[in-house]
Amino acid sequence: MRFVVSTFCAAVLGAFLFQLPVSASDPLGPAFSSDPQLEQGYRLLYQQQFPQAREIFQNWVDQHPTEPFGQVSLAATYLFQEFFLQNVLTSDYFLNDKRFLGGIQGTPDPGRVKGFEDSCAHARQLAFQRLKVQPRDPEGLYALTLCAGMQSDADSMLLKKHYDALKHLKEANANAEMLLHDHPDAFDAYVAPGIAYYVIGSLPSSARFVLWFGGIHGDKQLGMYEVQKTADDGHYLKPFAKILLALSARREKKNALALKNLKDLIDEFPGNRVYMTEYAKAMGWPIPATLEAPTARQLDSGDPSTSPH
Repeated sequence: MRFVVSTFCAAVLGAFLFQLPVSASDPLGPAFSSDPQLEQGYRLLYQQQFPQAREIFQNWVDQHPTEPFGQVSLAATYLFQEFFLQNVLTSDYFLNDKRFLGGIQGTPDPGRVKGFEDSCAHARQLAFQRLKVQPRDPEGLYALTLCAGMQSDADSMLLKKHYDALKHLKEANANAEMLLHDHPDAFDAYVAPGIAYYVIGSLPSSARFVLWFGGIHGDKQLGMYEVQKTADDGHYLKPFAKILLALSARREKKNALALKNLKDLIDEFPGNRVYMTEYAKAMGWPIPATLEAPTARQLDSGDPSTSPH
């Protein structure tokens, strides 16, 4: 039996602060505050300008070599680029049960997989170094959780290593549940357990029964509710949550919810091919030839002709 149990990173992606409550006077690290350079990188990421986003994140890493969030962000560029080229964050994937529950057709690019895995490994190393000094370090826990979420996505959807995906899923969800208990306003954190609940809730009953004995539970309604929290009030992961919510809504035939979130994405990222195409599909419109996706070579080269205007 092949199935995907995915957190979509965080990820896709992640839990945030540490277990004990944090006072308002405590300083916030880059993962929990607004950094102009990171904001620019994530905006490029959601516009599918992956080489440009990667360059900005690498510059940020060079300036902040001990911060694990930079490496997490680099890992996200590789994962999101592969998701884009494999059409993962589209209705073609979400509305096809064989793909949604079984993973991509074919194999991912080995170079991007290596870049992703190397960045995750470096982020984990930096996170563990911080946690040795402060066992509840928020940046360290955040990075570990995002890495686990993204690795679960890659294992299940791209590499089809479902057992490894489950291990990473449990790691990410355990941290998310623990940390959100104390910090329910860390809205980006809801997307990881939320999409996991949704995907698991979409599995056949026999698969859900097996996972239930392993301590992994699914609930589609709860999952969409938690993704909605990030879509409404999240930060770096807000656009990611919006596309996930829109595609999940398409699966559940909640077209008004799908259209609302797709329209929000189009307004924020005008000219984005993915969001415009998904909006047209949800409306039942024909897809214009001008919305055809760029090739992998164009994306890798950073050809500006492939970028949204």
